[in-house]
Amino acid sequence: MKSLRLHPLWLLCGLVLLAGCSERDRPLDSPVRFEGGVFGSFYQVTIADPLTQGQARALEAGILEVLEAVDVSMSTYIDDSELSIFNQMPVGEWQPLSDELMAVLAIAQSVAEKSDGAFDVTVGGLVNLWSFGAEARPREVPGEADLAGRLEVVGFDAVELDLSALQARRTREVFVDLSGVAKGHASDRVAALLDREGIEHYLVNLGGDLIASGYRDGSDVSADDAEPWRIGIEAPLEDRQEARHVLPMHDISVATSGDYRNYFEEAGQRFSHTLDPRSGRPITHRLASVTVAHPSNAWADAWATALMVLGEEEGMALADEQGLSVLMIVREEEGGWSSRVSTAFVDVFGETLVAELGLEVH
Repeated sequence: MKSLRLHPLWLLCGLVLLAGCSERDRPLDSPVRFEGGVFGSFYQVTIADPLTQGQARALEAGILEVLEAVDVSMSTYIDDSELSIFNQMPVGEWQPLSDELMAVLAIAQSVAEKSDGAFDVTVGGLVNLWSFGAEARPREVPGEADLAGRLEVVGFDAVELDLSALQARRTREVFVDLSGVAKGHASDRVAALLDREGIEHYLVNLGGDLIASGYRDGSDVSADDAEPWRIGIEAPLEDRQEARHVLPMHDISVATSGDYRNYFEEAGQRFSHTLDPRSGRPITHRLASVTVAHPSNAWADAWATALMVLGEEEGMALADEQGLSVLMIVREEEGGWSSRVSTAFVDVFGETLVAELGLEVH
């Protein structure tokens, strides 16, 4: 996960306030939006509750504090982050960890086990080797010897957790990278902060990991005409952003994993940043993106990555087995895309919406 410290845009971006407004109790126009850069991407928090200027400033400070706390705990770009220190500890030595880092590791290990290693936080060494991580490496295909060397130690079984004692250890020289789950955890933390502060209507967006609560017009939950938040599921286009589907969101989170933005090309071949931990190589199947809806964004984040690695057939079968609400966009051989959803997706979003969007139920 890239560092907040390396992306100081948030220092320049913040709450858009009415010009000349200085009174802390001055009401602000709704919705109020906070935004900036974080983890090599962006954050955007939109609130539809009525807020004063003072309340908004306090919320913004709290949001930034949450993001900074996740960063200094789980970033691989900060040498003295909690995760970096864990990666530097001698193999076999137990390391006390914060309850939040332990919780994220527990989610990661659970998804790893259920996906037979398609999700694996020990893939960090391979991510670095393929030039998508913290190592300053040229974007080129690694040599077979280097690839075999790093693949030899990869495996989620190399991380042991003692949840009762809040400690963990590495049993091999693996490099733990939480980029496939930490952003989702950060989204959950921001949402939890808003909940504690009594905010009922908000949309949290951390680089495409989204959590929606209440309604975008701030309506009472019992209102018949309440407007849900709406989010776009992107078409897998490399040169522009374009929504393929628009989903109404109410009291749920979604995370999307795709292979169409972060990649490099060599000798006419395209190499995705999504690596299969089992082979050590970028994925090559037709699945272009996976969106997972889940009460927890950390779980949605991890599952989206795991299903993206598995591909459309194996991934959808696992989604149905685990009862996951999933939307997949698949490249078709003749060009274009098809969209497929799991049974649980229909349960969450309803048959009417599925029919309106022309989604194929797996």
